[in-house]
Amino acid sequence: MLLALMLPALWIAWAVSWFAASGWASAPSRVESGRSALPYRFYLAVGAILLILPNRFDWAPRLWHPTAWESWTIDLLALAGFVFCWWARLHLGRLWSSAVTIKPEHRIVDSGPYGLVRHPIYTGLLLAVFASVLANGTWLGMVGGLIMLAGFLSKARLEETALREALGREAYDDYASRVPMLVPLLPHLPG
Repeated sequence: MLLALMLPALWIAWAVSWFAASGWASAPSRVESGRSALPYRFYLAVGAILLILPNRFDWAPRLWHPTAWESWTIDLLALAGFVFCWWARLHLGRLWSSAVTIKPEHRIVDSGPYGLVRHPIYTGLLLAVFASVLANGTWLGMVGGLIMLAGFLSKARLEETALREALGREAYDDYASRVPMLVPLLPHLPG
C-alpha cells in the first residue's frame, strides 16, 4: 500500500513546494499573452488527465503491472526528475517564472543544469512524467505522457522565441547550438 502512494506523494510534494516557492521570482517586464499560452496549457492539462484518471478509476486496461522492485525504481526515477527540476529552479533564482516572461535583469543562464539542457525544469518534469507512464501501465497513460511532451515542447519553443527577441538572436542561437533542448548528450532540436 505504501508503495502505491509513493509516486502520488512525490507529485504532491513537488507541486506544493513549487507553488510555495513562487514568491521568489522577480517581477517581469513582459509576460506572454494568454492566447499564446493556451496551446501548451491545454496539452499539459489534457495529458495530465489522461495520465492520472484511467489509473485512478480503473477504466483503462493495464498493459503491464510493475513488480515491487520496478515500482521502487520508478519512484526513484520520478524523484531524480524532481531533484533535477528543483536544481534548475534554484540555479535560475529570481529569473524563474511559471509563465513565459522576460525580466528586467534577464540574461542567458548557461551554467549548472542549464549547461546540460536549455530547459532543465521541463527535462526533470518529463522524467517524472515518464516514470508516471511506467507506473500507470495503460495506453491512455502513454498517450497522456506524449501529449504532455507536446505541451512542454510547445512552451519551450515559445520561451526560446521570446528569449531570442529579448536577448538577441545571435547570443541565444550560440547557446542553442552548444546545449541540447531537453535531453542531455543527445543531438538537439534546433530552436
